[in-house]
Amino acid sequence: MIEDLQMIYDEFKASNQKSLTHLDSELLKVRAGKATPAMLNGVMVDYYGSPTPIQQVANVGTADARTITIQPWERTMLNEIAKGIINSNLGFAPQNNGEMLIISVPPLTEERRKELVKKAKAEAEHAKVAVRNNRKDALDMVKDLKTDGLSEDMAKDAETEIQNITNAFIKKVDEVVDQKEKEIMTI
Repeated sequence: MIEDLQMIYDEFKASNQKSLTHLDSELLKVRAGKATPAMLNGVMVDYYGSPTPIQQVANVGTADARTITIQPWERTMLNEIAKGIINSNLGFAPQNNGEMLIISVPPLTEERRKELVKKAKAEAEHAKVAVRNNRKDALDMVKDLKTDGLSEDMAKDAETEIQNITNAFIKKVDEVVDQKEKEIMTI
């Protein structure tokens, strides 16, 4: 029974870690005023009829803190890449110089910063919901063990441990989003 409980804890921690990793990847897409290639993660390009991530058809880099450059491996892809960036609703207007696309990242206004903080907090809330769902699954597994003969005391201890793990992950989510909020609001 103790091995089963340990397995439940390990699975629960792993699921929560995935939720935290997902939150980190989503927050990378929320720009904090500085141009980064990660801003274009998730941009899909029509590559000969199939949607393909932009990183698989071009080199994405930064020339400076306000400029992203996209150098396609095939010049014929310039217009498709530009279309993909515009369709991604990131608010970027790529400039085509015939060899590469250049995106000037405008400085953030106070209003836009507040919008981005709201978006970051919404992503954090999604992560918290995922952690709570993981907690429910773990508690259900403990209930199943209880019906299989786990003692009342061990079940209570397991529920307490699961709640402690949940609290720790919720705290991590809050710390991550607070850090991102500071990053966004810093001019």
